[in-house]
Amino acid sequence: MKIFDASQIKEIDAYTIAHEPINSIDLMERAARKCAEWIRPRVRSAPGVHVFCGPGNNGGDGLAIGRMLAGTGSKVTVYKIRYAGNTSHDFAINEKRLDGVKNLHSVDLYDGDTFPEIRATDVIIDAIFGNGLSRPVEGFVAGLVAQMNASGAVIMAIDLPSGLFGEDNRNNAMNAVVKADYTLTFQFPKLSFMLASNQEYVGTWYVLDIGLHPDAIISSATSNFYLEAADIQSLYHRRHKFAHKGHFGHALVLSGSKGKMGAAVLSARACLRSGAGLLSMAVPACGYEIVQSGLPEAMCICDEQDDWISQIPALQPYNAIGIGPGIGMHADTQRALKKLIQDAHCPLVLDADALNILAENPTWFDFLPAYSILTPHPKEFERMTGKAGCDYERLLRGKEFSRRYNTILLLKGAHTVVIAPDGTCYFNSTGNPGMATGGSGDVLTGMITGWMAQQYTPLQSALLAVYLHGAAGDLAAAGKAHEGLIAGDIVEMIPKAIKKTFRSI
Repeated sequence: MKIFDASQIKEIDAYTIAHEPINSIDLMERAARKCAEWIRPRVRSAPGVHVFCGPGNNGGDGLAIGRMLAGTGSKVTVYKIRYAGNTSHDFAINEKRLDGVKNLHSVDLYDGDTFPEIRATDVIIDAIFGNGLSRPVEGFVAGLVAQMNASGAVIMAIDLPSGLFGEDNRNNAMNAVVKADYTLTFQFPKLSFMLASNQEYVGTWYVLDIGLHPDAIISSATSNFYLEAADIQSLYHRRHKFAHKGHFGHALVLSGSKGKMGAAVLSARACLRSGAGLLSMAVPACGYEIVQSGLPEAMCICDEQDDWISQIPALQPYNAIGIGPGIGMHADTQRALKKLIQDAHCPLVLDADALNILAENPTWFDFLPAYSILTPHPKEFERMTGKAGCDYERLLRGKEFSRRYNTILLLKGAHTVVIAPDGTCYFNSTGNPGMATGGSGDVLTGMITGWMAQQYTPLQSALLAVYLHGAAGDLAAAGKAHEGLIAGDIVEMIPKAIKKTFRSI
């Protein structure tokens, strides 16, 4: 799914109006009806529903929603926020449509008026500002936003929480942004929804299909995408009847050190569960029995050192190479990583301590094989590039890093983003908070390496692994508390995630 900026969405709206064709007021009615259908069953028990409407088209949506909700059993009050002298054309039409509607009370709210009383058991529908807002909220509207946030009532925002910008909020006044419990957005998610720092404002968000013209959507270019099952399905190659293990590649994973061999086993299991035909594990000598007994499907290459990796094997046999889970920071291991970077004939998958070693030796980034995949969590990325002021700045740094070093970067989080060297960003749609557990990243490393071994491109491998990693986590979390999820549960669900995602192909 594409993610567009505010100006592009405005253009797509205009194209839909011109080419469906449909009047703008009827498109607004269609959007409002979708919202009302979602909201209606969720407000039946609320004693009061307060719909706050600005004078623009977002407010017009709110007026139509209030009209449609009248008669649900709740007392519906529509507040028209008069912070500007003029209203949009469609707002004015919907304002007239409120006349004579039963079970609905309409109130004009001006600067200096007493703010309405809102109980914690009520529901607020926020339709003050929409996607076109370009400056921070101030004045009496900011005071109204503060009262809404302090009310304790459930807040449902239409399109965007009022005050939040769709993309860059670095210069926004975040104390004047509505803190929604739910956000109902139209046709596409917004970029700001993907960033952790905006979670307290966006809450749980839903995309409502309002029937914008498909030709406009297809022809409009963007560098931001929301990764869904259909996107992943287009990458998948079904295995043919006469395939053998040689068709699916030989992976090498360098991992483990004394006390951290579990990371090696998790990454290895994930690699094999993702479909690699063969897997060799390069581990310190102390890991030999652990790997051979715990994972008989993998071959084991023992280092001359007992407790850490100090050397790399001959690389020619391998189609994909991953390094990092549990390897530690020993000087011998750092020298081994440097040699691996110098000698590798294919893109590398680097995670965990491999990234920490690179952060201490930043000149090595210039020598990484093209399209190598780096998978830092926020702290690891901070070590690599310095502290970012906010999540949006972190995203910009990620894009610059990927471009500069011609690498694929996975910035891990609730919506893990895969950044290609050309600046294209793919935000993941799968996963859950239960996956915030030790070893989850080791599983992802093994999965990426497993897909690369099967001759998928590095970008395809990253996208497949990220989506399926989250999908496996979702299956693992089904029927159990997030607190009880461990990384091994994710590994066990990888085959089911693959089957569920690709069974229709």
